[in-house]
Order: sequence, then C-alpha cells, then structure tokens
Amino acid sequence: MVEVFLPSTYDRAVPYELFARLREESPVCRVPEPPVGPWRAGAGYWAVFRHADVKHVLRTPEDFSSYLGATQIRDPDTPSDLEFVQVQMLNMDPPGHSRLRRIVAAAFTPRAVRALERTIERRAAALFGEGECDFVEVAADLPVWTLAHVMGVPAQDRRLLYDWASRVIGYQDADYAGLSTADVASLTPMGRHAVKARPEPRPGVNPRSRAALADMFAYAHALGEAPVDDESVMSAMRKGGLTEAEFENMFFLFAVAGNETLRNGIPGGLLTLLQHSDQLERLRAHPELLDSAVEEMLRFWPPVMHFRRTATRDLTLGGQRVRAGEKVVVYHASANRDPAVFPGPDRFDIARTPPTTTSASASARTSVSARTWPAPSSVRCSGNCSGGTSNSPARPAASRPTSRTD
Repeated sequence: MVEVFLPSTYDRAVPYELFARLREESPVCRVPEPPVGPWRAGAGYWAVFRHADVKHVLRTPEDFSSYLGATQIRDPDTPSDLEFVQVQMLNMDPPGHSRLRRIVAAAFTPRAVRALERTIERRAAALFGEGECDFVEVAADLPVWTLAHVMGVPAQDRRLLYDWASRVIGYQDADYAGLSTADVASLTPMGRHAVKARPEPRPGVNPRSRAALADMFAYAHALGEAPVDDESVMSAMRKGGLTEAEFENMFFLFAVAGNETLRNGIPGGLLTLLQHSDQLERLRAHPELLDSAVEEMLRFWPPVMHFRRTATRDLTLGGQRVRAGEKVVVYHASANRDPAVFPGPDRFDIARTPPTTTSASASARTSVSARTWPAPSSVRCSGNCSGGTSNSPARPAASRPTSRTD
C-alpha cells in the first residue's frame, strides 16, 4: 500500500478509487515509508481510511496522541526538534491544548470576530470589484491579507507569509521549495532582518524544522517582542499568557496552516462549483444554503489529505493490533467519501446534511477557534456566488489539492 504514501500518487488528482478499494478491503493497514528524494526512510505507519475509524482516532487523544510524535508523518529529525514543535497547539493534547485554546478564544472576542468579518467583506469586495481576474491569484492574496491583519504583520511584509507557507507546504515541489516573491527593498527593517536570517537549503535538514525556517521564527520573535500593532489578535494572545516559544509556534500555525489550507480550499471550492453548474445555480438561487455548501466543498475538495497521531498504548483499531508508539495516520480525503456516512459520496450536493466532514480536522484539538474561521469562509464564497463566477477563469493545475502535508 505504499502508493498512498508517495507524493507522486497525488500529482494529478486525489486517488479516490484507491481509497474506495482500501476502505472496503483494508480499512486499517500497514504502509511503508520508503525514502523520497532527500527524505529518509521511516518506520512505517498504520493508515486509517473509514470515516468511523478516522473520527474515533481524532476524538480519542488518550489513545491517539498529537503530542508524542507531533502530527506529520515524518518524524522530527532530532529530540530538540520534537520538543520545539510539541509547543505548537496543533501538536498538543489536553490539558495543554485546552489552555492554549482558552487563550486563543479570549483573543477572538465576538466583537473582534464581527470586526474581522466586516474587514474581510470590504477586502473581498475590493478584490472582486475590479472586473475579470485570475481567481487563483486573488484567492492566494485574500488569506495572506487576512492573516497579516490578524497577526499584526505590516502590509510591506505581507508577502513573506505567502513565501513561508509555500516553502513549508511545497518543499517537495521545485516550484515552491525555494520560492521568494517578497520585494526585499520594500520590506520593513524587521522583514529585511528576517530575510538575512534565511538559511541556505542543506541536504538532510528537514525543511520544516526550526533550523530551516530560521527567518520565519526570527520574524515571529521580533513581532512578539515589539508588536507593530498592539491591538492585533496575536498581541492579545501574547498578553493572554503565551510563552515566547508558544507565540512563535502560534505564528507558524497561523502563517502556514491558516494560509495554505485557504489558499487551496477556496479555488478548489470554486472549481468544484464550476464543474457542477447545477449546484452553482442552485446556490445563487438559494444563498441560505451557503453554510452547507461550504461544508460540502470541504468534503469534495479536502485542503488537507491526512494527519498523524501516535498510539499511547497497545490497542486494536479496525481489527489490527497497534502497538504503543506506532504512527497512526488518518486520511480525511478517504473518510469524506465513505458511503457509510455520505450516500452517493461522489455526488456534489450543496444541501447535503448533516455536515460531518473531517476535512477541517473535526477533532476539537485541531481547531483554532470554532467561532472565528467559518464566517470568513462564508464571506469569501458569498461574494463570488453573487458576483458572477461564471466569468472567473479557473486553472485546475494551479489549484491542485494540498497533498504535501508531511
């Protein structure tokens, strides 16, 4: 079953036929980790394909930990690398995760969320009010702009967020691994200092490690020490009790995970609508279906393929004996096409209920703020569906799914 591990499997499309066969024949199976380019071989892992099993793994942190080995298939290179990423909210279990969640929720007050919605609406209206555009480029700009606003990143440095997300997510793609689109001359002194701290890629160094992202963490450290916008959400989190390491990792989480999932999910959602014109017309005629439509877009075009946990004890999962310390990887893309939960799973239906996707990492441990991010997603889609998406160019090759999450 090595195919589900290899990045080349996802070059053209998500292998839904393979997932369907595995759900039926081997819903939990052992997958090897051969070397891929400079990525050394790993110990292998248990792959989980059925919705019920995926949901169980995500909701049982006492058995399947985000903390023990972090959440990427590839193990951190060194014990110190693991120790550093364990401070990140995404890689925590309760009660540590619960503490950070409270800090984040306190920063995203209802008043702050309403103000953020209005800000995004104005930005979206400005972007799409200019007539015909390359939607993929616009969809890449809006998340970066929004996250810069949330984190208090100056406008001059905004493009750095795009570059960092591209390097982290696309490190196995030559087009993205060395991407540098920021105009150094126009950066703030803090931004220029970060660029100087950027290390040269070195063989054998994990491109997602603290060492390989020294420039990003230098910027996060500087922003935490001397915030440019003292009223930003990130500043509120720092004041709310985040340690220095927690702040830097929260910056990473927002800048990369919050950026790249939207950058792929938004054009993927629009492409799906364009490919199902009946559903697009239905949404235009019934805008009250927007919330369920967003969920269905996430199900049909998952911005995240898979996530890892680590077994905390010997246990049985899907009829397989899993040992303590072994990797367990859940496949959202497979779970979201499970016919046991979604009748006619290959049919795109914007009124599908109930919305039980795992695309947005339905586990409570992985959400930053449940009351914050769904609204901006709806704002993004709302402006498009009422504003003439039939004239928007769609470029499937540029909006391919994010399969390089490890």
